[in-house]
Amino acid sequence: MNSGILVIAAQRELRRSLFDALDQAGYPQIYSARDVAHAAILLEGRPPIPPLQLMVMVLSGDEQRARSSCEQLRRLPGGADTPLIAVLAEEASISSADLPAGIADWLSAARIDNELVARWRRSQSSDSGPRQTAAKGAGGAPEDYRYVFEEGDSEWLIADAQTHHLLEVSPTLARHSRLHASQWEGQPLTGVLRFEGIPIAQVLAEADRSWYPCQRKSSQGADTGQASVRRIRHAGRDALALMFRSDRADLRAEAALSLLSRMFASTSGVDAQVAAGRLLFDELGLDYLAVWSARQDGADGPIQTLQLWNGDDPVWPPAQLQSSLQLVLGGKPILYRSDAKRLAPVDPLLQHLDLAGFAGLPLYDERHTVLGAMLAGSRKGFGEMGIIEPVLRCAAARFAQVLELGRTREQGRAEGLVDALTGLPNRLLFNDRLETIIREAIRNGECFAVLFVDLDRFKAVNDTYGHAAGDQVLRTVTERLCGSIRASDTVARYAGDEFTIVLRHIVKNDDVLRVAEKIVQVMETPLYLEDGTELQVTASMGLSFFPDDAGDAQTLLKHADEAMYAAKHLGRNNFQIYEVSPEYAQEHGMALKSRLRHAEGNGELRVVYQPQVNTETEDIVGMEALVRWEHPELGMISPAVFIPLAEETGLIVSIGEWVMRTACRQAKEWEQRYGLRLRLGVNLSAVQLMEPQLLDTVAKVLRETGLDPTLLEMEVTESISIKAAPNLVENLHAMHKLGCHIAIDDFGTGAASLDYLRRLPADRIKIDQSFVRNIGVDPDDEAIVRATIEMAHRLKRAVVAEGVEIEQHMEFLRTHGCDELQGYLFCRPLQPISFDKLLAERQRLLEGRVAEPA
Repeated sequence: MNSGILVIAAQRELRRSLFDALDQAGYPQIYSARDVAHAAILLEGRPPIPPLQLMVMVLSGDEQRARSSCEQLRRLPGGADTPLIAVLAEEASISSADLPAGIADWLSAARIDNELVARWRRSQSSDSGPRQTAAKGAGGAPEDYRYVFEEGDSEWLIADAQTHHLLEVSPTLARHSRLHASQWEGQPLTGVLRFEGIPIAQVLAEADRSWYPCQRKSSQGADTGQASVRRIRHAGRDALALMFRSDRADLRAEAALSLLSRMFASTSGVDAQVAAGRLLFDELGLDYLAVWSARQDGADGPIQTLQLWNGDDPVWPPAQLQSSLQLVLGGKPILYRSDAKRLAPVDPLLQHLDLAGFAGLPLYDERHTVLGAMLAGSRKGFGEMGIIEPVLRCAAARFAQVLELGRTREQGRAEGLVDALTGLPNRLLFNDRLETIIREAIRNGECFAVLFVDLDRFKAVNDTYGHAAGDQVLRTVTERLCGSIRASDTVARYAGDEFTIVLRHIVKNDDVLRVAEKIVQVMETPLYLEDGTELQVTASMGLSFFPDDAGDAQTLLKHADEAMYAAKHLGRNNFQIYEVSPEYAQEHGMALKSRLRHAEGNGELRVVYQPQVNTETEDIVGMEALVRWEHPELGMISPAVFIPLAEETGLIVSIGEWVMRTACRQAKEWEQRYGLRLRLGVNLSAVQLMEPQLLDTVAKVLRETGLDPTLLEMEVTESISIKAAPNLVENLHAMHKLGCHIAIDDFGTGAASLDYLRRLPADRIKIDQSFVRNIGVDPDDEAIVRATIEMAHRLKRAVVAEGVEIEQHMEFLRTHGCDELQGYLFCRPLQPISFDKLLAERQRLLEGRVAEPA
């Protein structure tokens, strides 16, 4: 049997990073634990795990806590002689020099991906057992830094600790500086590094790994960046290791990522193209940059929309004579790192500019049609191609986006589809886009939100300051709305001072609420007219959700508009979510009841599914089936409104049977497709529980659908009175004998909790979300949750917590032993097509890697 590797980390993100790094390196037997206690369970489990060849533990506290954790780990079975690598979390207050004895090696959490496997392999090659701290040099500095010096992508300089003269530099530094390693050796550090704001002697004396701004020598003069110093042993003597990270976006991935972020953060339009081009030109140290737009009709030549050049203006050759440009416009990318001069004989542009590095990339629209071309060049050649090429391709995508948006606006203005003042889609174009978004959402099983935004008291601005001021306000509001959403979302000027927004790809309603809150906040920021007058313009917003509130564009907008007026009535400067009010339901009760009678036959009922996950593994173990009613005029009506109506009319019996049959058939289909035996929770109302034929109905549904009875769980709300519901106890016992599970829903909100547990055959209780959502807020509700879990476990009942929305909820429930979780932290209720995609993605992930043992 292969030996295993044990990973111990309290933070889930770090635990996953460690697991992924080792898994990708080909280690098949990897076991992860949250802490030493969890590790003990794994090591002492049955069947026994293979002998360990390595333990990796994240240390996040101080020296005393680290020593205690290491001592506890060493006392575990097999832990005494197994090499241990320590990972220092960002919040750790222990330094590498104070690590406990017996640690083979250490690294910072930020270097897991790059260093973990290399350090382990180095430890394997140098020692057969744990490498003690004594094997380190003076001051706790490791002797062996070669693996990161030679294989990493960082720039290192090694200098004598006494003379401060260079002994060696890393291959990466030589490559980036374009100076051979021999040109560095023997040089004083003062001649190759210049720190800003602090004497170099102080930096070298402290050698505390702090980062300081500095300049590093290069063949072009100097590169700016930051450097840090640490003490090491080199060839048996004390030395200093200096790590330099350049600010150049063509050398360092972090700088490149920052560059791209700033390029894509700029607003759209000609100014955005110039701003993005200037950023790219400066950050990559380019000497030439040009963006060309191809003619839409194919006539004449391309139009140059941007050109930047570092030098005297040459005689620019016509576009038709630039062979490289013509190739790129034809869809062929060009990329030369340092030998672009070979193009000079056939391209007069390269002859005139004397470029060594040259790139030409086509600019594509979403249909992969060439919109234009981006040309970029450097006299000295490009830097790291692993960084340069992705940056240039992303920049080309940004320029293509600006070109495509400009053309769309021009076409929209010509066709009357774009608002002339703001450049946003107008009502006609927005309605067309909304219809398209709905069709895509139905096809992909996605959710999205519609926001209706109305400026508060905008008429007063026009009346007081004039229409020119009003136009300026509308343009400013446009900028603020566009800056609050993602690129995949849509903003339109619907009419006058009304704006509409579509927020796509929604997983949790909270995501939408955060955007709405952000819009309210940015709108509160004062704006200034051209004459310096300060104004504060707020907005009222209404939200509706697809498909929860409606399945068509007109009703979605209508509901968002109604919610917006609700926000107006509540004092303005806020947002409200659409809901069918109880007052409306009461006023139109007879009409709703009449429509509800035909809802099933008319195909207006829907069943959605919300996953239930194991608290420890976070894997899907069950799902709850929930019924939704899509009213043809009102849209989605909350179960809190129509279920009482269904109970009053007795329709709940037929609706409940339809939901059970539909859900059981779907669960059986997923079981056959994915081999995953998910428990299916179906709610039973008080009226259903009083039906003498309930057992026959359940047995018939199970027989017709072929679902295993042990996979069906009947959920009974605690608010149902045992005394007032004849047949309740008998029906539940009968279903339990049939093999079905019983769960008590909304536990803790009724007055008969203990009586329910005593008299009913409950396998599981579900803690009501009103208690779970107050975790971290109300100590009394936290105490109720803890007591409920403990009581249920003493009575051999499993526990599911509903309404889990944030990490704090999950950590609290995990700490106190809750078995399963359900809530928006993991997933909202999903349409069958979306739930199927969730299961398919789970299967793909499991097949693509070695599954982590339970």
